[in-house]
Amino acid sequence: MRDCGGTSEPPPSSVPWNMGHRCGDRKASGVPPCLASARRTRCRIGRTSAFRQANRDKNRRRRVMRCAEGNVSEAAAREQATQLHAGAQARMPDELAGRALTGAARAVFVVAALVAVTLALNQLLNLHLFVGVVFIENRYLFLLATSLFPLIFLAFPAHAGARGIPLYDWLIAALACGLLCWFALQAERSLSEGWEYNAPQVAKLLAFVLWLLILEALRRSSGWAMTLIIGAISLYPVVAELIPNPLKGSSQTLADTFAFHLISSESAFGIPMRAFAEIVVGFIVFGVALNHTGGGRFFNDVAFALVGRVRGGAAQVGIISSALQGSISGSVISNVISSGVVTIPAMKRTGFRADYAGAVESVASTGAVLMPPVMGSTAFVMASFLGRSYGEIALAATVPALLFYVALVVQIDGYAARLGLTGLRASEVPRLGAVMREGWFYLPVFGLLIFLLVVLQNEAMAPFYASALLLAINQALPGHRLGWRRLAELAIGVARALADLTAILLAVGLIIGAMSVTGLAGTLANDLVYAAGGAPLVLLVMGALTSFVFGMGMTVTACYIFLAIVLAPPLVKAGLDPLAVHLFIMYWGMVSFITPPVALATFAAAPLAGTSAMRIGLQSVRMGAPLYVVPFCFVLNPALLFRGDAATVIVSIAAAFVGIPAAAAALQGYVPGIGRIPAHAGGHAVRALVIAGGLMLAIPTLVGSTFAASLAAGATTLALGIALLIAVIGKTRTGRISA
Repeated sequence: MRDCGGTSEPPPSSVPWNMGHRCGDRKASGVPPCLASARRTRCRIGRTSAFRQANRDKNRRRRVMRCAEGNVSEAAAREQATQLHAGAQARMPDELAGRALTGAARAVFVVAALVAVTLALNQLLNLHLFVGVVFIENRYLFLLATSLFPLIFLAFPAHAGARGIPLYDWLIAALACGLLCWFALQAERSLSEGWEYNAPQVAKLLAFVLWLLILEALRRSSGWAMTLIIGAISLYPVVAELIPNPLKGSSQTLADTFAFHLISSESAFGIPMRAFAEIVVGFIVFGVALNHTGGGRFFNDVAFALVGRVRGGAAQVGIISSALQGSISGSVISNVISSGVVTIPAMKRTGFRADYAGAVESVASTGAVLMPPVMGSTAFVMASFLGRSYGEIALAATVPALLFYVALVVQIDGYAARLGLTGLRASEVPRLGAVMREGWFYLPVFGLLIFLLVVLQNEAMAPFYASALLLAINQALPGHRLGWRRLAELAIGVARALADLTAILLAVGLIIGAMSVTGLAGTLANDLVYAAGGAPLVLLVMGALTSFVFGMGMTVTACYIFLAIVLAPPLVKAGLDPLAVHLFIMYWGMVSFITPPVALATFAAAPLAGTSAMRIGLQSVRMGAPLYVVPFCFVLNPALLFRGDAATVIVSIAAAFVGIPAAAAALQGYVPGIGRIPAHAGGHAVRALVIAGGLMLAIPTLVGSTFAASLAAGATTLALGIALLIAVIGKTRTGRISA
């Protein structure tokens, strides 16, 4: 069977194709005719079952690839990727699988996408397309949610095994649409009369119903864990006065709590939804358009052409391809699937172990969400929280992301060198010139996007202009042109992605509302600083562990929003840079994607690698060590985020690009240009010394009284470690030390 990613593999069914005997050879088998007939029947049944199973798995692969191109949500991607694995693998809940849309539902999604994009463009460009309607901000948010939020009930079934879209889901979607329309119509009145604190009874009742629908949409799209966490936090204002310090706050009645959540500008329709409506919509459109025009294939081909033939080339391809794709899509799971379906089989074919290949893709895809120019929806929410431009956020995130990927490349090269692995054959690698001739039109699109983001700082319209240029060029090229059906698929992909994110952001906004209405957000910072004794490093460790724990049950965006309210203020109060603190929280919210027991990225990679998610997860923890360390580097030394004078920034970045790769190489057990670190006591001691020296260079504030003294101590330690390593390797080769 030929996989859509271009790799060949045997039929997935456990039923043998030949059943172990010749069905028609009655005489040779020496059995009565009746038994021979029975055997023939069983054989036909077996072959039929095998063919059916093969077709089912092929269809699943097609659904996975459609997901990777933006047609289904990330939750559905998790389910489809997991179902491809035939082993005894833990599975995602069935209810997280998105429905395959047909008929009227497809038409609804196409219309919803067009309406949502039209609303966004009308608001951002002030087009006045809707004569007689004043689009104040809360009305715009309610109308945008009206076009997207009800789609969740059509895209996701209420329970496992549901077929088609039952009537009750259509009715629930209609109810959600009606409620949001009502609140949109009352937008001006709710502002003038202060409904967020003094709403009429009918508004409180409708707010309660809409609150229930938000939680149900979250349950369908993201599962029970996140729903229970957010549901409990959203009800915190009801019992805030009963909870002891430091979590004690001002209580509200149940009805007033619901009204505040759905009407105020500080809860469900607060910062997350505003960032979504003003910036994120355009980037979702751009990401889906890019994938539907073949951007994913282009990234893969570029990576193969650049590094496919170097040592460990298949894994290096996975790193570059994942970084390119993830920096645009902003989704870990779809990145693992779309890139891994090609790179993981290539890695296995060139000698990489299955668990190592899966770990490479999982770790690279996780780090890609932190890679500019597009860092996922969380970065846009961060820009709103900090009141800074997205371009400033992306620029600050550039050096940490590059540090992570350089460390990953060094580790892969060391692994390949230790095992004597080579690159791909020339026949398996496309020529760069041919790749660029085929996908040249992506370059001006990316150039326009970066110019608008960095130079003009027009974050809101940049992705719309880039999408328009991309589609215009694509439709002008005969070999690339999308037909009406493909354009409809693109619109459905946009609607799915926007609807899924709308449900999540409405839900996580409830966290902000609960903290805001009780006053907890303002008092908790002082309590946490006091509990940590005012020590920033203690607070950072507390923050890292909290981010990791919350990241296991919540999306990165939800985790970030909660910790940006609860944890960021005390860290800033302790004297740390605000931008560095928020990036630190975002980074540590990501590590749960590769850290067992959750490790969702490894569950997506497991069926592609043909091994267990737990084995991939354990390998990912070791390989992803830089992802755990880099946040401490930049939060303790903000010069890595271009904060500070030019000399300090340049020296800090140079030191980090020496220290982090050196530590990564020692961790892998192979230092480029020197050789393999021996596996004996002396080798382990030298390895520890090199790692320590590398970290001291990357985080100069760890030791020394001044910046210069800290760098000198780190450089001395690293140089001593390298010198001892050369001596130990030399003695091992001459036999004076046993390996």
